[in-house]
Amino acid sequence: MSTDTISLVGLRARGRHGFLPAERELGQEFVVDVTLRLDTAPAAAADDLGRTVDYGELAVRLARVVEGEPVALIETLAGRLADECLAGGLVEEAEVRVHKPAAPIPVPFDDVVVTVRRRRR
Repeated sequence: MSTDTISLVGLRARGRHGFLPAERELGQEFVVDVTLRLDTAPAAAADDLGRTVDYGELAVRLARVVEGEPVALIETLAGRLADECLAGGLVEEAEVRVHKPAAPIPVPFDDVVVTVRRRRR
């Protein structure tokens, strides 16, 4: 596996994910971090965006996933985001962290984060 990485940190999008009915109705902001492992040498050698991940385009796709069909668990959302990162065949491995800073927890907390790591098959 390549040791090259591209990271997109702090992507914010509003979604209606959660187990509680109020979460589905009101929605909340989710924050997504992704780290992609891929071989960037071909893109660097040719100075060609077509040989690497267009992180601007990826950010739009990931935001659409967050804004899209609601799921009960952020584990499910993280898996869907990882699948989106792996689409296209350039990325060998994706690590996705989904932050839910407004989770309905009755005591003070800073953040809830689910991290998944998926490899291209």
